[in-house]
Amino acid sequence: MGTGAITAYIDVAQIVLYIFWIFFFWLVVWLVREGKREGYPLQSDRRDYADIEGWPPLPSPKTYKLADGREFSAPHDRDRSAAPLAAQRTANFPGSPIEPTGNPMVDGLGPAAWTARTDAPDHMLDGSVKLQPLRTERDHSVSLNDVDPRGLEVRGHDDAVAGKVVDLWVDRAETLFRYLEVELHHGKRVLLPIPFARITQRGVKVTAITGAQFADVPTTRHPDQVTLLEEDKIAGYYGGGYLYSTPQRQEPLV
Repeated sequence: MGTGAITAYIDVAQIVLYIFWIFFFWLVVWLVREGKREGYPLQSDRRDYADIEGWPPLPSPKTYKLADGREFSAPHDRDRSAAPLAAQRTANFPGSPIEPTGNPMVDGLGPAAWTARTDAPDHMLDGSVKLQPLRTERDHSVSLNDVDPRGLEVRGHDDAVAGKVVDLWVDRAETLFRYLEVELHHGKRVLLPIPFARITQRGVKVTAITGAQFADVPTTRHPDQVTLLEEDKIAGYYGGGYLYSTPQRQEPLV
């Protein structure tokens, strides 16, 4: 028998290879299970809304201790506690399209959908709030080479004036502006994500929604803070406007 041989048919290298195969198979199964800590079980759109876990099944709940002292458990029941969709099927078979029964931009349908993120602000490593308006964050300002949008009118895609910009919200971690704070005609203040705004010296143009639809933009619970959940709802509202803001946008292009 050669070097490393245990019997005429088995040697050390062969045993090590089998151990590696078993370990690799266990690693793949473990990674797939860990990947199901959020977003599972899937729900079918059948009448009984059956849960689909697949194989391997969901892992047992694990509690994570966050840097700010809070705890987060996964898997969690948050995904299961969503309100029923404000929509109805167009046909009686699984996978059929749905039609909104209310305001889809507010109800979170289609491109306006949002996920149930943590209803708390994002934080820096030192525990301070990451996103803050300039009125409370004195270490940042608008570059002299850029247009300062404060005081400019905000118009929807129908060219109707919704209000004016009163402040900017800065991401202190990325050192850039995330939101414009818009004060509407009746005094309500809403956040406008920068990617949805075209800022010029003549004003701010938003092609996602009409001027009147600014009134229904989701608001923040705290005047100087925005939570992760509120950010998702706000972005979903504007994103949904590209399909739902007018009936014409829901029709085919050809």
